[in-house]
Amino acid sequence: MPRLTKLYTRGGDEGETSLGGGQRVAKDDARVAAYGTVDELNACLGLALAQDLSPRLDEVLRLIQNELFHLGCDLCFLEQDKAQHALPRIERRHIEKLEALIDELNQVVGRLQNFILPGGWPGAAALHLARTVCRRAERAVVRLARAEPIGEYALRYLNRLSDLLFVMARYENKQRGVVEPLWNSWA
Repeated sequence: MPRLTKLYTRGGDEGETSLGGGQRVAKDDARVAAYGTVDELNACLGLALAQDLSPRLDEVLRLIQNELFHLGCDLCFLEQDKAQHALPRIERRHIEKLEALIDELNQVVGRLQNFILPGGWPGAAALHLARTVCRRAERAVVRLARAEPIGEYALRYLNRLSDLLFVMARYENKQRGVVEPLWNSWA
């Protein structure tokens, strides 16, 4: 477990930061952008949790927030440095758990009949926002993966998580008795 003894180090004052393995890179480096966007996603989940979500979603999202720290750790270390450190990472089991949750919640919300506008209950709207940030994190990880190797399951995890967040938003609206706002393609 990392120990943070000082909040500021002044090490980033010139526009650089350190990766997990100690390498100095620019703060706009593709790797920093990827794990920074994952951090932003985690903050969005915190905002969603602050909306008093239904108990099932509350339980699940707290676990996912922890897994996003795993993903951030996975992304902030170069692949060649991972063997030297005992690091939490995203694994196949994490993706399988997301898929099971998608299937579980989809059973409750039913088939999608039309495109849904982001909104409804405040918690559902926050989950839709988190979904869009998740998609941005996914794009940042794709850019990183084009430039250098990344963890095997990082991209798949984000892809499944964005799907899960969509279903969670639908579930939250259903739990609260809010009719899903549908796209009116004829307006």
